[in-house]
Amino acid sequence: MVDKVDQEMLESISFHIIRPEDLNHHGTMFAAQLSKWMIEGALIAACRLVGKPEDVVCVQVDKLTFRKPLRNGDFIGIKSKVAHLGSSSITIYTEVGRRQDADPVVTNLAIFVTIDKQNKTYPHGLKLSEEYIANNRAIYEAALKIQGKK
Repeated sequence: MVDKVDQEMLESISFHIIRPEDLNHHGTMFAAQLSKWMIEGALIAACRLVGKPEDVVCVQVDKLTFRKPLRNGDFIGIKSKVAHLGSSSITIYTEVGRRQDADPVVTNLAIFVTIDKQNKTYPHGLKLSEEYIANNRAIYEAALKIQGKK
């Protein structure tokens, strides 16, 4: 049985303020710290969708694309949104934004899968609506591209 996904469960948002301990030797955001926050946001989105956090594991992180530097004191929002659902996979698009920037400052895609207690993948039974796919065509196609399906 395939469940249509509740629209509310397709996105999660978190916020952070960049502090001195989050910076690299150039005085800008340390990529590893931002990556941690972004993958955590993506994991939360995938777990909310599946409803069983213990069954969700990250198997691929696509490139982080930094368009502008982030600095001490910047207040950022991290939005994670379902980009694609395979039979056992969940691809999440994550973007980092600042109030002063119209476009995302950093973007990323990550793939998660559902696993059982023996660490074997299993079908999650979820499906995106055609309307959702149409409204999110760019991230849907980007997800297909990193999976080698386009």
